[in-house]
Amino acid sequence: MKTAIKIFLLLIITMLIILSVVFSISAYVISSSGGKIISSADTEDFDDTDCILVLGAGVRADGSPSHMLEDRLLTAIKLYENGAAPKILMSGDHGTEVYDEVNTMKDFAIEKGVPSEDIFMDHAGFSTYESMYRAKDIFEAKSVIIVTQRYHLYRAIYLAESLGLEACGVPADLRSYSGQSYRDMREHIARAKDFFYAIFKPEPTYLGEAIPVSGNGNVTNDK
Repeated sequence: MKTAIKIFLLLIITMLIILSVVFSISAYVISSSGGKIISSADTEDFDDTDCILVLGAGVRADGSPSHMLEDRLLTAIKLYENGAAPKILMSGDHGTEVYDEVNTMKDFAIEKGVPSEDIFMDHAGFSTYESMYRAKDIFEAKSVIIVTQRYHLYRAIYLAESLGLEACGVPADLRSYSGQSYRDMREHIARAKDFFYAIFKPEPTYLGEAIPVSGNGNVTNDK
């Protein structure tokens, strides 16, 4: 009985230590990158940003963007129209034929009046880390404005700068989102995970030939 109690106490202590480490890392990521979160108005004088980097999110079965993704796209389109950057890089999951975030994202922007040639698609942006890695190594971006919801921006900016990108972020919180409490909790773990990714810098799932974001976005079309 005493041995079982000792084991139980050891497990509790271990769990508390792990949680302490996770929340400490999460707080560090937030404090390190929070100053780079800006408003749309703050980008009006930008003249040397390579692209607006939009991070993918869920797509419905009918091919329409989820509310979170739609708000990211609307925010990015507004930035583009205001001259914050000359190109938009849509980075998301297109790992199978039946699930395609990036074409949904590009089609939405085109419908809102953004020229196709100014929209690049990263079909292998399977994670925030991979989106940042590929933005720099494949699309040869040096300076980016990241667009996603605020809770996600801290990690995205931290990763971008750790990988050598000059980055700031504009939050796309245009409404309330169901399940946000769960996402906020999960994000603490994600920040801890990507903190170590930023240290060791593993290669993403796919690399390939360079596709400079300064060129024509139609080279990334697959339809």
